[in-house]
Amino acid sequence: MTYEETLTDTEQRMDKALAVLSHNLAGIRTGRANPGLVDSVRVEVYGSQTPLKQLASIGTPEPQQIVIRPYDTSTIKEIEKAIVAGDLGLNPQSDGRIIRINVPPLSTEVRKKMVARIKELTEDAKISIRNIRRDANKAADTAEKEKLMSEDDRARLKDEVQELTKKFESQASELAKTREAEVLEE
Repeated sequence: MTYEETLTDTEQRMDKALAVLSHNLAGIRTGRANPGLVDSVRVEVYGSQTPLKQLASIGTPEPQQIVIRPYDTSTIKEIEKAIVAGDLGLNPQSDGRIIRINVPPLSTEVRKKMVARIKELTEDAKISIRNIRRDANKAADTAEKEKLMSEDDRARLKDEVQELTKKFESQASELAKTREAEVLEE
C-alpha cells in the first residue's frame, strides 16, 4: 500500500473502533432512561431474531421511563419476553398497545459495576486501536522492503500513525469519562 492509502485505511479503522466503543457505551445503563438500553434486544418474531428497533418506536417521555410502541401489536408478548430474557434488569409492563419500562435508580454497587464495565470496554477499544497501529507499522515496513516507500517516508508514516493512535485513544478516554460521569450522577 502507498503512504496515503495506509494512512487513510488506518484512520478509517481507528474511527470504526471508536464508533463501536460509542455504540457499546450507549447500551450501558445510567440512572436515566435511554432508548440505547434496549438497542441490543433481539426479538423472536416472524421466524427470526429481529432487532427491537425494527419492530417498534422507542422513546423516553420521562427521565425514568422508556416507552415502546410496537408497529404490530401482535408482537407485544414476544417483545416483553425478549426484554425480560435480555437480562437487562428491566421489568416491562404492557397495556396491550404499548410497553412501559420504569428504569429504577441505580444502587451504588451497580454504579460501580457499570463504571468497571465502561473501563473494560474502553480498554478493549484502545487495544483495538493499538492493533491497528501495529498493522499500519507492519504495512509501512513491508512497503519499504518492497521499495514502494523510502525510509524517510516509512519513518514519517510511523510518526503520523502514532499521532493518530494518541488522538483516538484520547477520544476513547473522553467518551468513557463522559459516560462514567452520567453513570455516577444521581
